Amino acid sequence: MTECIHDDRPRSSAATPSGRMLIAGTPTVGDGPTMYSRNPSTGTNLEPGYPAASAGLVESACRHASQAAVPYRNVAPSERATFLDRIADELEQRREKLVTRARSETALGVQRLQGEAGRTVGQLRLFAAELRAGYWTQVRIDPAQPDRAPQPRPDLRQRRIGVGPVAVFGASNFPLAFSTAGGDTASALAAGCPVVVKAHPAHLGTAEIAAEAIAVAARDTGMPPGVFSQIVGEGNETGALLVRDPRIRAVGFTGSRRGGLALLALAQQRPIPIPVYAEMSSVNPVILLPAALAARGSALGEQFAASLTLGAGQFCTNPGLILAIDGPGLSHFIDSAATAVSDDPGATMLTTAIAKAYQTGSGRTGGLAEVEVLARGSRPDTAAGAAAQLLRTDAGAFLGNPLLHKEVFGAASTIVVCDDLVELVDVLAAIEGQLTATVHADADDQAAARALMPILEDLAGRIIFNGWPTGVEVGHAMVHGGPYPATTDSRSTSVGTAAIERFLRPVAYQDVPSALLPTELSAPESADVPWRLDGHMQLLAHSREDR
Repeated sequence: MTECIHDDRPRSSAATPSGRMLIAGTPTVGDGPTMYSRNPSTGTNLEPGYPAASAGLVESACRHASQAAVPYRNVAPSERATFLDRIADELEQRREKLVTRARSETALGVQRLQGEAGRTVGQLRLFAAELRAGYWTQVRIDPAQPDRAPQPRPDLRQRRIGVGPVAVFGASNFPLAFSTAGGDTASALAAGCPVVVKAHPAHLGTAEIAAEAIAVAARDTGMPPGVFSQIVGEGNETGALLVRDPRIRAVGFTGSRRGGLALLALAQQRPIPIPVYAEMSSVNPVILLPAALAARGSALGEQFAASLTLGAGQFCTNPGLILAIDGPGLSHFIDSAATAVSDDPGATMLTTAIAKAYQTGSGRTGGLAEVEVLARGSRPDTAAGAAAQLLRTDAGAFLGNPLLHKEVFGAASTIVVCDDLVELVDVLAAIEGQLTATVHADADDQAAARALMPILEDLAGRIIFNGWPTGVEVGHAMVHGGPYPATTDSRSTSVGTAAIERFLRPVAYQDVPSALLPTELSAPESADVPWRLDGHMQLLAHSREDR
C-alpha cells in the first residue's frame, strides 16, 4: 500500500482542486490509474486528474473509520451538531468554488446549483437542530418492579446508537445535495457514524472541494480523524471493495437500478450481511382526473412540460408517466404539452454516457408500433445534448408491453390513455413501486380520488395532490423513498430528518448500574431528551418551561 501524503492538514478554501482524495482527514494522492471528470458540453477532460485508490487505500479509509466509530459514537449529540453546523459554514465559504466547478462538470445552470448548494447547507443545519432536539434518541425506561408476581421485572432502558461506519456513493445528478456532503453523509454523521464516500467520477473536483470543507470542520471541532474519508475509483471494483470491507456497516446509494442491485448483492453475500439503502428507479406516475382536466387541461399541459424538462429531466422524481381518462379535457392537455415539448430547446445532460443511454432508451420506446410520438424538442449541439420527448399509448398496449413501464432517465414521458377509471386502476396495479404518485383532482373528482388513495399508498412513498413531483422539500415529514424498485428498503427515507433512522440501531440495558449508563438513560430529565417512562411520554424540560 502506498499513501502519498502531501501535507498534514486540509488545504485552505482558496486552493483549487488538486487531484487528491481524503483519507482520515489527510489529502492523499491515489496509486491507481488516473481519472478525469469531463465537461459534458465539450466532451473534454477537466484538470486535474485523480489517481484512483488501490485496494490498500480503500482498506486504509475503512480501517480509520472503524477506529473512529466508538469515539465518534460517544461524542455528545450537541458536539456532533456543532460539527454539522461547522461543515455548513465551511461549505458556505466555498459556495462559489463549488458552483463554478460543478457547473463545468455537470452543465447544470448556476441558479440550479446555487439552489442545490443552499439545500446542502440547509439539510446539514436541519440535522444539527434534530440532534439538539433529541427526538431521534427514542429513550425508553421501564423501571424495575422487584415485587411483581409471578416474576419480578428487571430495570430496562433503551436508546439508539449509530450502526458504525457507513459507505456513501455520490450521485451523478446531484453533485452537492446527494454526494460528498449530501443527505446520506449528513444523516450518517448525525447518527454518530463515520463515513467513507466514494466520489462520483462525473464530478471529482466538486467532490474534493466538499471533502475539504468536511475535513476542516472535523479538525476544528476535534472530531476523530477517521470520521470522514473520500476515495476515488474507476469502474465498479472500488465500490465493491468498499462494500465488501467487513468494517462497513451500512451503505447509502442514489443511482441506477443496476448499480443499486449490484451493491445490494455484494452486501448480502458478505459473511455478515449489511443493509443497503439504495434509491434507484421510478417513473413517478401522474394521474389526471376528468374534472381537473376539463377545468384546466391546457394549463396542466404547460405545467407538466415544465416539470418534465426541468434539469434535462435528470431528477429521480421526473414525471415519466401520465395516466388519464379519454375525453375533451385530455385533448387540451395533450395539445398544450406537445406544443411546449416541441418548443423546448433541449439541454446538455450530466455526462455523455447518460446522454447516450437516454437516446437509446427514448428511441427504443418511441419506436414501438403501439406508441405514437406526440412531440420531440430540439437537441443542443453539445457532447451530451438531448431532446425532450412526449409519447402516447393506450392502456391495453401499456399492460401488454413491460418495456413501457421502464424508466428512461431524462426528459421523456408517456401518456397512457384509459377508457375509464377501472382501466386506469388496472394500469396502476401493473406499475412497480415508485418514489411518488401525483393526482390532479378538482371537487368533482373527490370520489374517484378517494377510491385511488389505498392503491397509491401501496404504490409510492409520497403522494402529491395538484402539484408536480419534481422538487423535494427537506423537512421532518418528507419521505423520499418507496416500494421496490424505487428503493431497496421501503421503510426508510433518504431526505428529511427521518433519514437518520437508517443508521441507528436500538440497544437495551438491563439492570446496568447507573454509573455505567449514558446520561440520557441514567438521568433523561437532565439530558433534556424525549423519553417514555413505562410507555408514557414525558415532557421535555424546555417544553415545561414554555408552558
